Amino acid sequence: MTATHTTTVPQATTDTPRSAPRSVPTSTRKSAPTSGSPSGPASNGRRPVEVLKRRWPTALAVALVILTTADGSGEPADTVGAFGDALPLLPLLYVIIHQLGKPRVTWPVLGVGVTAMVALGAQDVVSQPVALVTIALAVLVWGAVRGTPHGRTTFGVQAAGAFAFGALALVGLAVDPDLGRYLVAAGWFFHGVWDFVHLKLDKVVARSFAEWCGVVDVLIAVHLLFLL
Repeated sequence: MTATHTTTVPQATTDTPRSAPRSVPTSTRKSAPTSGSPSGPASNGRRPVEVLKRRWPTALAVALVILTTADGSGEPADTVGAFGDALPLLPLLYVIIHQLGKPRVTWPVLGVGVTAMVALGAQDVVSQPVALVTIALAVLVWGAVRGTPHGRTTFGVQAAGAFAFGALALVGLAVDPDLGRYLVAAGWFFHGVWDFVHLKLDKVVARSFAEWCGVVDVLIAVHLLFLL
């Protein structure tokens, strides 16, 4: 019986070696422009518009103060008296909006406050600052009895502000105009600081109003101290 031998023939591999990916020279690569950072004349033209959109309360405040103080033909005592009369309106707005608990109504409340100022100025029964301080006290009493949406601490801060700024206005109108100018200017300046603190904390009033009012207050204080 003859043994059969089988011979195994190795199979040739048919896989071809893969070519290594070619690297593109760095100098020939083109970087795609990023959509988030436009450059060129077009972007330079848009930049002031974008800043104006973000800072419109500041622009509005500067324009208002220029229109209010550009004349300069009135007597200094009359100017101090006018700004002294208007000073108690500022803390009154904060007190009312605080009790309402809705910052979105800040601008409508300002409109009502300005209308009330005009109506008070058209009569001779009661002075504007006395009427505004009385209204502020009434709102504070209402808050003490009914409660406050922002807590007792914030309510106490608003009450202290109403008393302080109201007192500066009343005393500034009662003393000699030369001294009263500094007291009224101090009231406007420190209420500007008050506004910027509320802007930073984002509490009580709308942020746009806090920015607008802060700029108005500081510019009027500068006008009373240095330009009047």
